Amino acid sequence: MSNPGTPTFDQLRIFLAVVDTGSFAGAARKLNRAVSVISYGVANLEAQLGLMLFDREGTRKPQLTIAGRAVLAEARGVAEGIDGLRAKVKGLLEGLEAEVDLAVDVMFPAERLGVVLRAFATEFPTVQLRLHVEALGAITAMVLDGKAAVGLSGPLFAGVQGLESVATGSVAMIPVAAPDHPLGRMSEIAPGAGREYTQLVLSDRSRFTEGRDFSVMSPKTWRLADLGAKHALLRQGIGWGNMPFPMIEADLVAGTLVRLQMPDQPGGTYRFAGIWRRDAPPGPAAAWLVDRFVAQCDTDMNAFELPDI
Repeated sequence: MSNPGTPTFDQLRIFLAVVDTGSFAGAARKLNRAVSVISYGVANLEAQLGLMLFDREGTRKPQLTIAGRAVLAEARGVAEGIDGLRAKVKGLLEGLEAEVDLAVDVMFPAERLGVVLRAFATEFPTVQLRLHVEALGAITAMVLDGKAAVGLSGPLFAGVQGLESVATGSVAMIPVAAPDHPLGRMSEIAPGAGREYTQLVLSDRSRFTEGRDFSVMSPKTWRLADLGAKHALLRQGIGWGNMPFPMIEADLVAGTLVRLQMPDQPGGTYRFAGIWRRDAPPGPAAAWLVDRFVAQCDTDMNAFELPDI
């Protein structure tokens, strides 16, 4: 019984690219290679292993064989291990960054952000910071596209390949309206009542939110790309909507907005994570930022409770 040969990392990378893109042509575009090179690489890998990894008969798209599916998990493990090794070496070879691009979800509490960035300015006086405040899937898009070294993202990064993440806390989302809004005047809100009124909804233009809605109850919506504008329109009584509690706490105290006790329970918990590309790990200054947000989460957010207002 013969032993399989040892595949090269490049062969495994070609194999994974075919799986991820669904075709040899797609893998060629992703890796900037000729299709013939992709086909040759897969053939060599199959020869090394002594296995057929793709069923090419009767279909335009290569389909994984049973053996191919078994090899896939191991190949991904090897690729991630190599990415981790390269990341470690990159960190050792590189010095302090000249500048750091940080993308932050607009839902992230401004006070928490300010505390960390003030400490960052003291710790790294020579590092320029570029702060990008975006909504929803735009954080993931900026990190994947290399426009930000690290991001503080809401939950839309989940399931996106090529990213590493670490939890950095959460914020309570509260359904609110102006006190003179019909919902704001109701002492008891019936189930489904929110569907009768315009809901103000935060949106973005990233590819990760296209065709998707989040916590949208009403068929009547106004969609806004700016959280500050949504806040202002809520105070004007134009509609109702969910807002991060720290941003509207003062309004609840002053009575310029009221919390809606809706039995449908919109809102909930909006969780954050520090994210970065696996193949482009953060340098010393960016890594420091992520660590501070994690530490801040451990000390501040675990004890967070929504007060009675």
